[in-house]
Amino acid sequence: MAANRPIYPFSAIVGQERLKRALLLNAINPRVGGVLIRGEKGTAKSTAVRALQRLLPLQKVVADCPYGDPPDDPQRMCDRCLSRYQAGETLPIAERVTPLVELPVNASEDRVVGALDLEHALTEGQRRFEPGLLAEANRGILYVDEVNLLDDHLVDLLLDAAAMGVNTVEREGISVSHPARFILVGTMNPEEGELRPQLLDRFGLAVEIGGLREIDERVAIIERRMAFERDPVAFVQTWEAAEQMLAQRIREAKALLPQVRISTTDMSIVARLAVELGVDGHRADLAILEAARTHAALEGRRTLTPVDLRLAAELALPHRMRRQPFADVQLDEERLGAIIQQASEHLAEADAEQKKKTS
Repeated sequence: MAANRPIYPFSAIVGQERLKRALLLNAINPRVGGVLIRGEKGTAKSTAVRALQRLLPLQKVVADCPYGDPPDDPQRMCDRCLSRYQAGETLPIAERVTPLVELPVNASEDRVVGALDLEHALTEGQRRFEPGLLAEANRGILYVDEVNLLDDHLVDLLLDAAAMGVNTVEREGISVSHPARFILVGTMNPEEGELRPQLLDRFGLAVEIGGLREIDERVAIIERRMAFERDPVAFVQTWEAAEQMLAQRIREAKALLPQVRISTTDMSIVARLAVELGVDGHRADLAILEAARTHAALEGRRTLTPVDLRLAAELALPHRMRRQPFADVQLDEERLGAIIQQASEHLAEADAEQKKKTS
């Protein structure tokens, strides 16, 4: 969060419900797999990402750890903190704001993943590692504006680290690894070029956004933006209650998430969706289920409903569906809802029939 200027509140963003939903689901559950936001300039992409940071809770960290390790979770510690923890050392604890790290398009590989001092390693026999942006983003948000203009090799590195939760740097037989668990958020303007399909598939969710077409919504955007520019502090204070309520919902959803269960029926519905809509691979199935259970937690439920599955599918499927060259893919939402409804009814009938046979 910028120190000198208030951040436009997340709650004050007009419309763009799918964008906000995708970001909230990732904030609650990083296993959703990040989000790619595609849209023209001036559609609140960057505003929403930066505003999300204000909703996230303060983090307890090991005060002298460059990766912001949690002091009470050895499975998510770097090697140095883990050794100290296992030796019974009392780790120094501090609090920090959830980090938001912005990756510039022209960043070098060493700036992103970190740099090894090979000369020091060879002459002194000790590894000296200068952490990069992936280290700074650990347990936070890594934001890449214009991700489609980033070198494909760097995008691969980001996606690999996001999926594995670990960043490994290898140079001349010397290797250093550290935790790199972050929410990857990429934004792009499709007019400036597309991502390769292999990279698209690696984002858990994707959102296509555009300028709002309703007159009253556009007027609301103008009014709110002018009020913010006129007096940012007063505007932020006006929305503070709404922000606090949303932050509380995120905390409650995080706490409830481990209790949300995915049934075999839910899995069957999602598998049928993927097959009938011609989706390759299995990442889509997993992304839908993870997003659906997170949406259920956000709504305060421990079981999934067709609504959870539909909303998750709307975010996880379009960028994975087969497309012809130079053609956009539009998700048929009516067909999507019909498939979910039919699958739910079919499975319910089959379950009732099975119960009759066993009774």
